[in-house]
Amino acid sequence: MNASVFRPRLLAAAVSLCFAAPLAAHADDAAQAGQALTSVVVTGARFDADPSLAPIGATIISADEIRRAGAGDVNAAIRKIGGVYGRQSLDGSPDYGLDLRGFGTNSSQNLVIVVDGVRLSENELSNAILSTIPIDTVERIEILRGGASVLYGDGATGGVINIVTKRPGQYSSRGSVFLEGGQFHAGEARVSAAQAWDGFAADATLDRQRTDNYRDNNAFKQTHFSGGAQWFANDYDRAGFRYEGARQDMRFAGSLTEAQFNANPRQTLTPNDNGSLDSDRLTVFGQYRLFGHDLAADLSYRKKTVASTYVFGGIPSTSTYDSKQLQFSPRVRKLGALRGMVNELVAGVDFIKWERSTVSGFSAADANQKSKALYLRDELRFDPAHEGRVSAGVRRELFDKDFSDPLNYATTAYNVVQGLNAWELQASYMPVSALTVFGKLGQSYRVANVDENAVTPVINKALAPQQSHDMELGASYATATQKLTARVFRHNLTNEIFYDPTANFGFGANTNLDPTRRQGLELDAEQRLAAAWTVNAHYQHVQATFRDGVNDGREMVLVPKNTLTARLSWTPASGQTADIGAQWVDKQRYGSDFDNSCAGEMPSFTTLDARYARTFGRWEWAVSGQNLADKHYYSQAFACKGGIYPADGRQLKLSARYTF
Repeated sequence: MNASVFRPRLLAAAVSLCFAAPLAAHADDAAQAGQALTSVVVTGARFDADPSLAPIGATIISADEIRRAGAGDVNAAIRKIGGVYGRQSLDGSPDYGLDLRGFGTNSSQNLVIVVDGVRLSENELSNAILSTIPIDTVERIEILRGGASVLYGDGATGGVINIVTKRPGQYSSRGSVFLEGGQFHAGEARVSAAQAWDGFAADATLDRQRTDNYRDNNAFKQTHFSGGAQWFANDYDRAGFRYEGARQDMRFAGSLTEAQFNANPRQTLTPNDNGSLDSDRLTVFGQYRLFGHDLAADLSYRKKTVASTYVFGGIPSTSTYDSKQLQFSPRVRKLGALRGMVNELVAGVDFIKWERSTVSGFSAADANQKSKALYLRDELRFDPAHEGRVSAGVRRELFDKDFSDPLNYATTAYNVVQGLNAWELQASYMPVSALTVFGKLGQSYRVANVDENAVTPVINKALAPQQSHDMELGASYATATQKLTARVFRHNLTNEIFYDPTANFGFGANTNLDPTRRQGLELDAEQRLAAAWTVNAHYQHVQATFRDGVNDGREMVLVPKNTLTARLSWTPASGQTADIGAQWVDKQRYGSDFDNSCAGEMPSFTTLDARYARTFGRWEWAVSGQNLADKHYYSQAFACKGGIYPADGRQLKLSARYTF
């Protein structure tokens, strides 16, 4: 069976080398530079960093902003507060497909999601599962738009979303009980607690949620547990482990034609399709400061089992696959001074071993992928009065892919080794007070995953790697009450990996497209209107087009030209908070409309959400609503006026939280 044709339905330790290159600097200067960088606020170059070494041009979402907006999960926080466009999930889960810079149906393959240094993005056509990350444990979310393959490797052309969880302080404790209920038989119960002593801390979260969702046969249930412990000696030296386990059951509502959507967007034509997902992840981490060098390493093991049943003509077709991934990422940083200037030199390696086996009536695939990468990045902070910064980095990564499937109608076997290079140059400078200008140049890449290589134009031939030449120029103006950031960007892609329904004599195939381009403008704005009132907005304009070949000049599919997200927050000192948000999404091409010949486009839409909360002692009561205008719309449509997956209608919820 063609895995790509049914993609919308199927989306549902190691040896290490670590080196250091000390700087030729005076010991006193280095010590002073180290003392000046003790405030841990953000994550730069895969290490904790002072604000002066924050990722250039990054958007930071704080825990307070997440709480105020009432985001129930990490994915919602990224969309609502960070202004990242998201597409409704196909399996009823809250894990929307996130899209940085207009990569359409392959958006999840063109951004990297990292949690505390561990990569969640995997070698499959699926979204990273963020709904299993307890929202109460999140300290901040960093959104870094644009190419970032030097530090994060495969698939970081659109950008990186880095999720950082809270760190314990000595002799501290926190805990909460959260209950929520709402329309569509939605409900959630969550208990979390954390305790820290002198040099040791532990935390745990247990969560259960369920919903029938807006559409028929689209129920979703999830139980997940997250817990860990760590030993710490000071603000930096620490070691620990974390376990995350999730059990999901979901039912698949399937797609509709435009006529069916207009008649009843809640209906389903696939009343018996269903699936499940079991996921377990164990991570061991450590970091230590030794002789002026910061050493860190993460070792992560993940096992996932996905099962699905689809009914065709009354006959069920079942499929189960088990995948495992082992990741080991040691790295070292030398933070010191070079002729009075702060310098940060980072070197590291990434080892990933992934394997998957499939059992079904149409596939018996065994797939393996190994990758090993070496990267080096240096950043220099010059002219402190004007916050001048310049950085450069390089990465080399080798992929070894092996695949065998005697039952597949197309590709049955391949073995290929692919080597990729990435590089970057970045700079920022404050020419006048409060105004910072910045620029980035680089090369990023991604390789085809196992699902994409299963159905290609040439049988048993893996797709060529995708490469992108990236450019960004921007400026940021920030004062105590306002901040405005503007960026212009361009990504020129060669061999973009994409599903082309017109390939393979009209049967469709994953292929390397003719040269393409993403270019546009991004605006981020925040303004404190009064002591208790704040407004923020995120706007993106993107042109996604072919720049050569038979479709030269035509628009790419499933990419809205414009998106705008805005939020107004009210936070008086009376124990009340209110938050209202709106998102407008421009029209976009249907998923099959490569030659732009379809007589129509996916309609634009605007959605509204809001939340009001009030505290009474340790209790917080809140009422929230999604899609308040009950707009009938869709963000997924894979055929011309067809293959439509309707988005959720209006939903109201009531919640209570007790904090102890």
